Amino acid sequence: MSLKTLSLEYLLRPSSKVSGKIPALFMFHGYGSNEEDLFSFASELPGELMVISVKAPYNLEPFGHAWYAINFDAEQGKWSDDGQARESREKIVQFIDEAVEAYNLDKENITLLGFSQGTILSYSVALSYPEKVKNVVALSGYINENILVDGYAEKDHSKLNFYASHGQVDQVIPLEWAQKSPDFLKKLNIPTTYEEFPVGHGVSQQNFFSFKKWLEKHI
Repeated sequence: MSLKTLSLEYLLRPSSKVSGKIPALFMFHGYGSNEEDLFSFASELPGELMVISVKAPYNLEPFGHAWYAINFDAEQGKWSDDGQARESREKIVQFIDEAVEAYNLDKENITLLGFSQGTILSYSVALSYPEKVKNVVALSGYINENILVDGYAEKDHSKLNFYASHGQVDQVIPLEWAQKSPDFLKKLNIPTTYEEFPVGHGVSQQNFFSFKKWLEKHI
């Protein structure tokens, strides 16, 4: 299947479905990576899904890409550019809309899968625009309330489902940050499966099989 020109660059694995609207899974990589990273999972994921792995819009030197800048300075230490993150949130929403139209996707059956910075954006998109998303697989990330739309809590989150996981010895994003997510989602009445694995900032084989099993039940 040839790629259509959309507003962000991406890789695509076609769905095995031959008729009707197609369920889709959108992948969002972490800081400093690219669209090929998570795409390595694609061949193992349910065949009916169209898998679309998206490249973040900001280029890093000498290589890699980011959804928003992470800055380091003496006064503030390490801090994220929330303005850029909000811009990327809107770019992702626009891209999903474009892909739904271009590939005849089932807009009622859209899954987001993120890793690290890609998870932070996946949370932001789903909680800000719950009408556009059904499932979220949130790997090694956390919820940044500063990049959610105003009034998100008043929206209807009733059709969302979340799977979240984190490494117990993650040296990049503290485990405590991820552990806040289930309570946050519970307040919005969103069903959430949360798991921890004895790894650092990455996805173990056990973690992969666990979220795959969850996904098979929810698509």
